[in-house]
Amino acid sequence: MVAASKKIMQIKQRVFDATIVKALIAQGVNPLLARLYAARGVVSKNELETSLSAIIPPEQLTNSGEMAKLLADAIAQNKKILVIGDYDADGATATAVAVKGLRSVGANVDFLVPNRFEYGYGLTPEIVQLAATLKPDILITVDNGIASVDGVEAANLLGLQVLITDHHLPADTTPKAACIVNPNQHGCSFSSKNLAGVGVMFYVLLALRAELRKRGAFIDKAEPNLTELLDLVALGTVADLVKLDANNRILVEQGLRRIRAGVCCAGITALLKIAGKSPEKVTAQDLGFYVGPRLNAAGRLDDMRLGIACLLAETEADATKKAQTLHGLNMERRNIEADMQDSALISLENIEVSQNYSLSIYNTDYHQGVIGILASRLKEKYHRPTLVFADVGDGIVKGSGRSIPSLHLRDALDLVTKQYPSLIIKFGGHAMAAGLSILERDFDAFQQAFEAVARMLLTEADLQAVIETDGNLDANETILQTAQVLASSVWGQGFAQPVFCGDFKVISQRIVGEKHLKLLLEKDQKRFDAIYFNCIENLAENIAAVYALEANEYKGLQTVQLQIKYII
Repeated sequence: MVAASKKIMQIKQRVFDATIVKALIAQGVNPLLARLYAARGVVSKNELETSLSAIIPPEQLTNSGEMAKLLADAIAQNKKILVIGDYDADGATATAVAVKGLRSVGANVDFLVPNRFEYGYGLTPEIVQLAATLKPDILITVDNGIASVDGVEAANLLGLQVLITDHHLPADTTPKAACIVNPNQHGCSFSSKNLAGVGVMFYVLLALRAELRKRGAFIDKAEPNLTELLDLVALGTVADLVKLDANNRILVEQGLRRIRAGVCCAGITALLKIAGKSPEKVTAQDLGFYVGPRLNAAGRLDDMRLGIACLLAETEADATKKAQTLHGLNMERRNIEADMQDSALISLENIEVSQNYSLSIYNTDYHQGVIGILASRLKEKYHRPTLVFADVGDGIVKGSGRSIPSLHLRDALDLVTKQYPSLIIKFGGHAMAAGLSILERDFDAFQQAFEAVARMLLTEADLQAVIETDGNLDANETILQTAQVLASSVWGQGFAQPVFCGDFKVISQRIVGEKHLKLLLEKDQKRFDAIYFNCIENLAENIAAVYALEANEYKGLQTVQLQIKYII
């Protein structure tokens, strides 16, 4: 092994208000958790409520009541409803929630998911034409639609009613749909703007059940138990990397409880098991790291109908068979991604990346289903907003981007279009992720335009990567019980998993699995097992490490383990 090289990284300790910590402790919160919660903006135990009754009421989501009435009318008239989904994990879970939920109240419903390689994203005019062959009366979008101005117009011309459920940011012009439910649409006062697409659809179903209750639909039959959908809501919410605000944490926690209790859908159970994870001990991180990627693999390399079919599977055998196929696709995706990353790193060898404020990369050999993952990997490595493009034919290249906290990617692309109106064919997305299409011949011009906009919006300080830690953890706190307490909370995007920083003596180190370091560390005369993933470089005898505390299980025995994130 060779000496470890150091990346340039700023270590920053999270700050908290000691008076808030004391107040949380007085309200019965574990002292360590009180410190961690306060550092993440929690000021009251009420914000830690996990019961479903504590979510924001559905009637506060603009137009949810109106859409519920339209759906209730459609059910009463036995109209055919066609769900138009999306090809990522959020879209897949939202589609499954829509289909299961609507069927549970007697709707005549089916679904259609665009193949990303043939039709692209959203309710396009081409998808409307395809949908029309299935002879629906109503189209309801999930996790898409807010940008589908032309598609909705095409549907209206065919006499198809369009209902849009989405969470993406709207443009200046919105589609002329019969109804739009989107917490981020203009004029919506819903206090949580962070619902995933699956969360929006779940809210619509809550509103629909309330409307059907008013109409007496459940006088002679049981009401559907919509909590049965929360495992899917949790998966889509975590996988889509939306901020885990108080409302989303409730939805995720409730979904995790169902999975742990063994009453979730067969598809999620099968995907967890094939990833080697125990459903009984599942965490939010498990959904994001192990289930989401396997589900996403269908949309990236094949057709998301396979992923949705897995989520809708009614038997363990059927779910297992489909999960195995998804697992195989994910392995293929990882190989493609590795090859693309090697290619990208070679292409960047001749570029002084430190002099750039952004990265835009195009290669005719890139797989368009994997460019988003590559953009994420490069963004993490270089800490710059990154866009990766692939050839999609007809002289057009499609880009997928990931950004850093200081640059709102969709707004940056909007600024490019304002300064260079003919450069971008279409675009859309979020603060941290976005997609776009441009002409292949315009790639160099776009690269220069995006770099110019990045230089307008960013400072050199913004390009400095930062790891936030929760400070030191005493050796007597570094125990299994602490790891179990930490695992009892929902952590994720916008509510970061706790990581600590401390000095250790390296007692031993060895490579396991060909690419990871297994360590024995010592601090204050106590020894700890540790793992440093994706590192085979020799560590010094004394180190300062950023680490997460976790419970590691081996042959039925749980022990505390440090997962090293960074060596200072």
